[in-house]
Amino acid sequence: MEVTQTKAINSSLAAISSTELSQLLQEGIVAGVIGAAAIAVWFLIMDIVNGQPLHTPTVLGTAFFKGGGVRPEGLGGDLETVLTFTWVHRLICVVIGSMASWLLGIAERNPQIGFGVLLFFVIFECGFAAVCQAFAEPVLHALAWPAVVIGNLIAAAVMAGYFWRHHHKHENRSLM
Repeated sequence: MEVTQTKAINSSLAAISSTELSQLLQEGIVAGVIGAAAIAVWFLIMDIVNGQPLHTPTVLGTAFFKGGGVRPEGLGGDLETVLTFTWVHRLICVVIGSMASWLLGIAERNPQIGFGVLLFFVIFECGFAAVCQAFAEPVLHALAWPAVVIGNLIAAAVMAGYFWRHHHKHENRSLM
C-alpha cells in the first residue's frame, strides 16, 4: 500500500505543470499575506483593548531577535522591532501558505491523501503550540497564550477560506 501511495504522489508531482505550479505559488503567497494580516489585525485589536497598541509585535519581535530571556513587562513600543518582526512574520506566513497551496494541489490530484494534508496542518498547529510553550513560555505568559492560539486559528480559518474559494478543481470539498 505504501508503494502505491508513493507512486501516486510521485505521479502527481510530475503531472503539475509549470503554469499550475506558478498558480499554486501565487495562491500560497496571497493566502500567506492574508493570514499574516489577519493575525496582525487580531493582535492590534487585542493590544488596543488592553491599552497597549503594538505591544504584541514588540514583545514577539524582541523575543525573536534578542532571545527568549528578555522580560516583556518593561518593553515600550519600538517601531523598528515591530516592522521587522511583522516583515519576518509575513514571510513565514507566505512560506506556510505556499506549502499549503502545493499540498492542496497534490490532494486535488489524489483525493485519498487529502486527509493526510489536513492531519499535517493539525499536527503543525499543535507543534507550533508545543514549541512556543517549550522555548517562549515567559512570552506566552506576557501575551496570554489563548490570544496567540486564537490568532493562529483566525489566520488558519482565513487562509482555509481563501483556499476553499480558489482551489476550484476540488469536487469533494469535504477534504477541507
